Amino acid sequence: MAFPLGLRLYLFATARRARPGGQEPAGRADRPSGPLIWMPLAGGIPPSLPQLIGHLQEAPGATRSTPEVLVTLPGDASPSLPPDVLVASAPPQSLPDIRRFLDRWRPDLVVLTGDCLPAALIHEARRAGIAVQWIDAAPPRAGHPKRFPGVLRALLQSLSLIVARDRESARALRRLGASDSRIEIAGAPHEEPIVLPYVEAEREAMAALLRARPIWLAAGLPEAEENLVLEAHRAALRKAHRLLLIAVPHDPARAEALRAKMEIAQGWSVACRSSDEEPDEEVQAYIADTEGEMGLWYRLAPISYMGGSLTSGARRSPLEAAALGSAIVHGPEHGPHGATFVRLAEARATRPILSSPELGRAVAELIAPDRAAALSHNAWEASTAGAEATDRLAAMIAAALPQPAADNAGDEADADTAAAGPGRGAPTEREAP
Repeated sequence: MAFPLGLRLYLFATARRARPGGQEPAGRADRPSGPLIWMPLAGGIPPSLPQLIGHLQEAPGATRSTPEVLVTLPGDASPSLPPDVLVASAPPQSLPDIRRFLDRWRPDLVVLTGDCLPAALIHEARRAGIAVQWIDAAPPRAGHPKRFPGVLRALLQSLSLIVARDRESARALRRLGASDSRIEIAGAPHEEPIVLPYVEAEREAMAALLRARPIWLAAGLPEAEENLVLEAHRAALRKAHRLLLIAVPHDPARAEALRAKMEIAQGWSVACRSSDEEPDEEVQAYIADTEGEMGLWYRLAPISYMGGSLTSGARRSPLEAAALGSAIVHGPEHGPHGATFVRLAEARATRPILSSPELGRAVAELIAPDRAAALSHNAWEASTAGAEATDRLAAMIAAALPQPAADNAGDEADADTAAAGPGRGAPTEREAP
C-alpha cells in the first residue's frame, strides 16, 4: 500500500519538530542474539507491563527461544521493571533517528501501547519489514491532525495486529480505517493479584488466639488518618464489642505515638507486635509494626481499609487484599493505584467511603460474613480476569515472532509466505465483532 500524501506531509512536519540526534541505550551495548521485542512507551509504564513481560517470556509461541524485551522511555524516566528487561532512552521521532535505532537493534517485533500511534516509527518499521502490533488499543485521542488527510487510516492499515481493549474500541477503530482481519479482542491486561507471603503455622496460631473475633485491618495507615481510623473503630465497637482493629502504620516508627493515642485518648487496651505482645480477648487494638508480615494480616482480617485513601492517597495496592480474601474498603484518594481501584469498583468488589463515620458504618456492616465474602469474591474474580487477558495477549504477541530455522526446515515456503504478509506471524482466532 502506497503512503498517501497526507502521511508524507505529516511525517515531514513532525520531523521538523523532532530533536536531532539521540542517546545510546543504557545498559547492555550489544543486541541479544535471540528474538527481540521492542516496546516503545510514550508515557508512564502501565501497571500491567511487568506481568505482560513475564507472561511473554513464558508464553508457548512460535519460538522456543525466550524473547528479550527492549523498553524505551522518554526523557529521564526511571522505570520499575524486571531486571532482565533492556531499557533505553526513546529515539527522537524523526525518520533518520528511528532508522538508526532500528538498524542498531534489529527488533523482530514492535509492540505499541497507549493511545498514540508514532507515525515515523510505524513508517520506518514497515520499510524495514518489521511487524508492528498495537495492544490495549482504543481510538487515539491526540495527534494525527485532520489537516493531514488519510494519516490515521494509513497508520492503522500498516499495523500487523491490533488488540482492542473491548468491542466498542474495536468497532471505533474499524470506522477509522483499521482492517477487520487484523483486529482482535483479548480483553484489557491488568495488574495481577499480589499474593504476599505468610507463614501458615503463624496464621493458625494467631487465629486460635483470636477465637473467631471479628477483625478489621487498617493497612498502610498514615499519621494524618490515625484519628479518623480510631473514630471509626470506636463507632464500630458499639455494634460489635469484641471487634479487633489491627493497625499497620505506614511508618513503623509511629507505633509508640499511635499506642499512646489509643490508650490515653480512647481508653483502649492495646498490644504491639514488635513488643511480642498478643491480642488477647481484652485487647481492642493491635499495632502490627513489624516488617514483612502484611500477608499474615490480610489473611487474618476479613475487612481491610486501604490506608491513605481518605487523605493523600492509598499507600498499598488493593490487589494485596484481594489476593488473600480480605474485603476492601477505601476512600476517594487512590494514589498510584487509581486504575486498579476503578476496575474493582466497577466489578462491585470494594466498599467506597468518603468519611470516618462512613468507614465506621462500613466496618460494622461488613462484619456480617456473607457481606464481606461477597466483596472478596468479586475482587478475586475481577483481579484474576486481568491475568487471563494477559495470557491471551502474550500468546498473540509470541505467535508473531520468527520460528527457529532448525524447527522449520521443512516449512520454508510457509515461512516465506508469512514474511511477505503484514506481520511475521498469524494472529490467533479472532473474536467476532
